[in-house]
Amino acid sequence: MLFSKDYIGYLSRQTVRRLTEAKMVKTDKPAALVGRVQAAILEELSLEDRINEEARLILESYQDDMLKTGASFPEMFKKVKMELVKRYKAVL
Repeated sequence: MLFSKDYIGYLSRQTVRRLTEAKMVKTDKPAALVGRVQAAILEELSLEDRINEEARLILESYQDDMLKTGASFPEMFKKVKMELVKRYKAVL
């Protein structure tokens, strides 16, 4: 992940503060809302990491076949990753 958890916490607090100031969100428990926003941001940012790991696992299972056919790992990684992105309907 590109961002530290401290920075994500800061982003969450700022997001909740600005949404409440703009009266777009109303809450009695801002700390709980900050926690939920932080969890959502972490989930989204970690999606690419999970997709990369899944692509690596898939390619490891086909490693012998790739060596026999001379397939390039980086090229196959990109193709598998794009298929996983489509499957998860992710935007990276």
